[in-house]
Formats: sequence, structure tokens, C-alpha cells
Amino acid sequence: MSASVAAPEIGTPRTITVVSWKTPVILGIFAMLFALLPLLAPREGVSTFRLTAGHEILALPDLVLPSTGTAWVAVVLLIVLAAITVALASRRRRIPLWIVAAYIVVLLVGFLSWASAGGTLPMIGLLAGALALATPLIFGALGGVVGERAGVVNIAIEGQLLAGAFCAAIAASLTGTPWAGLVAAMVAGVLVALVLGVFAITYYVNQVIVGVVLNVLVIGLTTFLFRQVLAPNKELLNSPVPFTPLPIPLLSEIPVLGPILFRQTIVVYLMYVVVFLVWWGMYRTRWGLRLRAVGEHPQAADTVGIKVQRTRYLNLLLAGAIAGLGGAFYTLVSVPSFNREMTAGAGFIALAAVIFGKWDPLKATFAALLFGFASNLQGVLSVIGSPVPSQFMLMLPYVVTIFAVAGLVGRSRPPAADGEPYIKA
Repeated sequence: MSASVAAPEIGTPRTITVVSWKTPVILGIFAMLFALLPLLAPREGVSTFRLTAGHEILALPDLVLPSTGTAWVAVVLLIVLAAITVALASRRRRIPLWIVAAYIVVLLVGFLSWASAGGTLPMIGLLAGALALATPLIFGALGGVVGERAGVVNIAIEGQLLAGAFCAAIAASLTGTPWAGLVAAMVAGVLVALVLGVFAITYYVNQVIVGVVLNVLVIGLTTFLFRQVLAPNKELLNSPVPFTPLPIPLLSEIPVLGPILFRQTIVVYLMYVVVFLVWWGMYRTRWGLRLRAVGEHPQAADTVGIKVQRTRYLNLLLAGAIAGLGGAFYTLVSVPSFNREMTAGAGFIALAAVIFGKWDPLKATFAALLFGFASNLQGVLSVIGSPVPSQFMLMLPYVVTIFAVAGLVGRSRPPAADGEPYIKA
């Protein structure tokens, strides 16, 4: 971080420009680290990227690339993009988001070409699986965006996801329909959010502490009930009817995009709708204006007649319902049964997506998709026999999380009143 002060004339205000070198430094470091792969461990052969799922009306041919050559081309492009960010930072100009996005794409193509040398990479399965794995993260991130835009730090996303998964399994098992599980998951998320709201909004308890305690409470409670209730009565209480993939006619036959986006379960389609509604509502409706007002300047919102605490409560409960839907994915789509701590820290990755996305619904969604891709990549590379150690692949989603939050966010400013209790004067 550096600052330059323009020499002002007498009587004119000084202009201070703050330049962040974090993004150029991180991009340069990763470019050099990636260059070590083809340099120290070159791989012979070609990498085949399969672009069809096998049953499209219009099938695209496979994309065949030389493994080491593609990796070196990626190294050059990464260095060029890093140099562009250095030039922009030296001129005190903002680094466009498209440069970071292009850097990520080039890095992924180069790494996949090197890792899949001599093998065939099923891109449709990789991307479709990434979307499915990202679905609970997106629901959790949207819940985090709504809650924090209202001024409440929602550390309890992990607890809301886990509670949603637990209640969805029980409700779907008892009723024989996964739709009941979806409703139960939303109710569970709302209940966790209600407890958070009571302590954080009404009694002004530190929101981070309350969120951490709620996560521990939900983990302990669901683990106890799983051992004492669900495990002994698996057929009755822990055998939910899952959602099955529902291809959309015509749309599912579009090359590449069709199998990825339109051969998913109803939960994924519901995620599309929720993402659009949250984005549209936040920036195009009175609800969104009031939501952002109580998160940025609650005193000003109060003076124009907005009931700050009521608005925060309602939006926090809405955020809990959205996060609860993400929990339902685990037991109604991913694994048709509940297992203890099955969310495995997904709530904290969703929280990282909120920060990476700068508290914007669409950007947080893209961040969650990146993390979902990293999660699915470990399984796909293991199947094709990649030389990358399995231990590294297991930690890949968390490495990407740290990389994204620490290096790519740049300057990130949360809502001004985020985490601050509102005490009416």
C-alpha cells in the first residue's frame, strides 16, 4: 500500500491517491509459482478436453492441446497480465475486474493442461459438478450478503446450512416428499437466524461471538441427535427421498451450456431464481433501498421513518431462510441422508465468498462458483490419474479461498454499520 500526494497550489485542496499493490504482487507470485510446474516437472503428451456429455443433438469435437506447450503459453500470458496490473498500479489507476477474471481463466487452462497430460478431461462433468457443489455455497453467500447489508455479521452461516440439512432429512423422510424437506430447511435456517437476531439486535451482544457460539451449538446438537435419534431409526428418520436431475427441454440440448446449466435438480434451478431476485430486489426495489440504508447509516434511515431494528430482523430471517435452502442441498441432492458435520466448513467458505464478492449478490455468486470449481476439481483430477498429490487436492478449495480473499479482493469495504448494534438515541 502506498500513497502519493499531489503538490497543491495555495488555496486548493490536496488530493491523496491511495494505491494498492496487493493484487499485482499476488498475481506475480502465482505466475512465478505456476512457471515451476512446466520447468521442473514437464509432462509429455497432449491433454484432451472433452466438450460434450455424449447425448447432445449438436456435439462439439474434443479440444486437444499440447500439455507442456500450453502450460508455457499460460505462463507467458500470466506474466503479461501481472505486468499490466503493475503498470496500472504505478499509474494509480484502478485494476479492472476483467483482468483478474482473465488471469484466473488462463491459470486454470494452463494448470488443467499440465495436470491432465495423456488423459481426457470431461469438461461438462467438471463444470456441471462444480455448479452443483457451488449451489449450497451460493445460497449461504446470498444469505450472508442480505444479512450483512442489513448491518448484521452472519458468522452463523455454517450453523444455518447444517441445521437446514438436518431438518430437511427428517422432514423429507417422514413425509416421503423432498418438497417438505425444502420447507423444513428454510424454517431451520430462520430459527438459527432468529436466535442470532435476539442476541445481536435486541441485546446488543457481539455479533461475531454469537455467530461462533451458534455454529458450535448447532454442530453439537445435530451430532447428538444424529447419534441418539437418527442413527437408530435410519429408515424412518434419515432416508429422505432426493430430488432427481430434471433436464429442461430444448435448453438442455444447447452445446456445452445445456448439460451444465439445464440438466440439474430443482434446487439448482431455484438457486438461479434466488440469485436474480436478491440482485434485482437489492438494487431495484424499495426493499433493497431500505436494506442498504440500515446497513450503511441506520441513524439517517431512522430519521426518515425506517424502523431499523424491525428491518434488520426481517432481513436477517430472510437471510436464514436462503441459507437453509443451501443446507437442504446436502441431504436432498448430494447425499440422501444426514451425517454429522456434513457441511464441512462450507459456511465459512460462503462467508469468504461474501467478502470476495464485496457484499454484492452477483459477485458473491461468482466467487462461490470459483470455490465450487476448486472443490470438484480435486475429484476429477484424481479419477484421471493426475500427478498432483491427493493431499494438495484436498486442500485446494481452501487454498483458493485464501488466495481469493487475500489477493484478489483488493480494497474491500463492508457496509458502514456492519456489525454495529443500533441504539436509538
